[in-house]
Amino acid sequence: MPLDVCQLPLVGGHTALDLVNTLERGGSSPHDFLSDGSALLRWSVRVGMIIDVEADQVGRAWREEPASAHAGLAAVRDIREGLYLVMLAVIADADGGTAGDPVAAGAALVALHQRWSGAAARARFVLDSSRVRLAYGTVPAMLLPDRIAEAALDVMLAADLTRVRRCPVLEGGCGWLFLDQSRNGSRRWCRMADCGNAVKARRLTERRRAARPPRS
Repeated sequence: MPLDVCQLPLVGGHTALDLVNTLERGGSSPHDFLSDGSALLRWSVRVGMIIDVEADQVGRAWREEPASAHAGLAAVRDIREGLYLVMLAVIADADGGTAGDPVAAGAALVALHQRWSGAAARARFVLDSSRVRLAYGTVPAMLLPDRIAEAALDVMLAADLTRVRRCPVLEGGCGWLFLDQSRNGSRRWCRMADCGNAVKARRLTERRRAARPPRS
């Protein structure tokens, strides 16, 4: 039985990458942990995207206009998929190439820019102590897509994209994305306690099985 969205390990090193990891893309029937607006709200509170008061505002707006809830969830899923395509295009494989399609990544960047432009148009300047910042999410029904568009922009422009990794699917990993924040850039698994140890245990079992003498 799949985990609840609030039980998902947060391994991405950035909220936008943890968002990408809410969709399991492996297997014949990928599982989407953001199954509905309620799941999106709970995940957003958990990762600190919004606070409880904001979650109540969004929930109220979505209940009053159900179509806006569907539109908000669809927008978040679009941002998630676009960011995934862009990140695949920057992840270097063992041969020095990339795991993604540059053409698909280019189209995704255009769509992400459109999402961010809409979010920025709804944002407003706020005087915060001695600085001015741009506050995203001023319209409750679009608060989550706007905040997530802001997070996607941040990871693309502020993060060191040479440190983006994908838990190696071909070696038995889950395919989740994460920022490698290790000192020497050698992290390979989303979590050693999960995929890393599981793959090591499976390989050990295979070696032991291969080393057994054949039965007569």
